[in-house]
Amino acid sequence: MRLSDCHNVADFRKLAKKRLPAPVFHYIDGAADDEITLARSTAAFNDCDLVPRVLAGVETVDMSTTLFGKRIEMPLFLSPTALQRLFHHDGERAVGRAAEKFGTFCGISSLATVSLEEIGRTISTPKLFQFYYHKDRGLNRDMIQAAKDAGFDALALTVDTIVGGNRERDFRTGFTTPPKLTPSSLLGFATHPSWTLNFLLRERFELPNLKNHVRQGSNTAVTVSGYFTSLLDQSMDWKAAEAIRAEWGGPFCLKGVMSVECARRAIDIGASAIMISNHGGRQLDGSRAPFDQLAEIVDAVGDRLEVIMDGGVRRGSHVLKALSLGAKAVSGGRLYLYALAAAGQPGVERILGKLRGEIERDMKLMGARTLADLSRENLRFR
Repeated sequence: MRLSDCHNVADFRKLAKKRLPAPVFHYIDGAADDEITLARSTAAFNDCDLVPRVLAGVETVDMSTTLFGKRIEMPLFLSPTALQRLFHHDGERAVGRAAEKFGTFCGISSLATVSLEEIGRTISTPKLFQFYYHKDRGLNRDMIQAAKDAGFDALALTVDTIVGGNRERDFRTGFTTPPKLTPSSLLGFATHPSWTLNFLLRERFELPNLKNHVRQGSNTAVTVSGYFTSLLDQSMDWKAAEAIRAEWGGPFCLKGVMSVECARRAIDIGASAIMISNHGGRQLDGSRAPFDQLAEIVDAVGDRLEVIMDGGVRRGSHVLKALSLGAKAVSGGRLYLYALAAAGQPGVERILGKLRGEIERDMKLMGARTLADLSRENLRFR
């Protein structure tokens, strides 16, 4: 299977599975407990049908929007995800350059494998920094200041990782960051020599935004779930979130909001946006799909802050359904991580091109010349 054989997210998933050692692939692919929420996050779109208009004069369409005060060329952007140089040696560099080519936001995680300074210096299009609230207050201050110095356009505080989720696939495969070469993992690494040589011989793997404060993840192997549980501050509350918003001083988002109550409180602390997200199904299994929660949250707060729907997106039609319900923009992680693992920057560019093409084609088929033409009038729920 080659890059040219990949026409959708599912195809890239198959190629990523061939390219990655099993523990690394299953880290991307897996979720918490029985992975019910992971499956539901995509399946939820199937309960909603599109009702197109015709004879709308759609020779050209405009799919641009404004998010965090920045114009982007498409209503889909790349969610912040951790550890990207484990999946391809270019990691966040490849993802950032692909996002730049398509004129959309890229999200950079606190657990990124490329520094905020480098991303800020090399990527000209809008950038979102995803912030984890650590017990180490000095680390928190340094990361926020680094994001300011690097010219990031918005900060998203992740609020759904108060403890690590029960990621059983990681336990079964022995996945850690950085990966450990053990007798049980040796076969998987040996049968993927390209990945293994890149990991061993290229730039040393580390978490540059954290390494001066914590050893875990750079010099000491740790599970991601263990990292969250041991190093993130479980006392984080609304007062702490408001203080982070004030320290940041720019467009501020809460990532992981799933209820109307929390969306309203986000407004009270001065948030300018929320990301409706269940962390890719990797935290609380049995929780709702973001798409299932979208309408009630938009109805409650959509006129007072920007509502982003994050997760489960595999098709351009999924994007249009979310926008029709009132989302300002849509984001996803696995949709580009599979592509990154499969083929690096060319892979990310190919899946973004495919999804952008689907959004444009489906807008024309829907009779929508701009995103403003999308509404609940063109939806029916089963």
